[in-house]
Amino acid sequence: MTITECPRDAMQGIKDWIPTSSKISYLTKLLAVGFDYLDFGSFVSPRAIPQMADTAEVLAGLDLSTTKTKLLAIVANLKGAEQACSHSSISVLGYPFSVSETFQLRNVNKTIAQSWEDVAAMQDLATKHGKELQVYLSMGFGNPYGDPYSPEVVLDIADQLYHKFQIKHIAPSDTIGSSAPDGIQSLFTALTTALPEVRFSAHLHTVPTAAEAKIAAAWAGGCRHFDAALLGFGGCPMATDELTGNMPTEVLINWLSTNNTTPKINNQAWGDALMAAEVIFAPFRH
Repeated sequence: MTITECPRDAMQGIKDWIPTSSKISYLTKLLAVGFDYLDFGSFVSPRAIPQMADTAEVLAGLDLSTTKTKLLAIVANLKGAEQACSHSSISVLGYPFSVSETFQLRNVNKTIAQSWEDVAAMQDLATKHGKELQVYLSMGFGNPYGDPYSPEVVLDIADQLYHKFQIKHIAPSDTIGSSAPDGIQSLFTALTTALPEVRFSAHLHTVPTAAEAKIAAAWAGGCRHFDAALLGFGGCPMATDELTGNMPTEVLINWLSTNNTTPKINNQAWGDALMAAEVIFAPFRH
């Protein structure tokens, strides 16, 4: 069982500036919890995502000497990948590759065909620097644009990512929170059955009332790696103006514990992180 905590996804859509010192303090508390991965920031255009403009400064302020948590940074193009690779403390580059042509243009300003070229270049770069490239399949459970979608479309892209580019970590992403449990379970069942060598993780956006059902569906489909964010804050600012929240980490941990899969985390640090999340996100609640 693996958890990626996603403060980057929680913060990136907030328009009011969160001070760099506040980000460092919050991330420090998250590192103490013992999550497997921390999606801490992104190397993208500050015009597109202003909140992440200080990612390098935040990274420089983190003490990583006592944590086993691996850092993940989101990149949208080769330039961002080069920036991320210049930091030895980053273990994983996360690249959003959309199943939807419309959203890929909207999110990274490239077509799907052009994005295959970026995947090849980023994988080569990551390999040379001893890092892993993780690919998110944005709009992995459907899209609102009328672009072609089916589980077979997702499976075909995942198959190419693995067999052509040796991508071993792929994250179908419910970008707008539109998925239903049946669709989640059937997609993960298809993916984990067809590509058992690949680690598939669930990046699910959701309304609070649907969270547990989505977790259960992904688990039933064979998924054992989940992305989440404390309090379920945030979402994708490139998808919609009314942000659907992230999967709440506290709901995920409670569900896992109830189903006899208690994550190995520092309980004291977990409590401290929850209180810190309440403080940092309280001003931005609607």
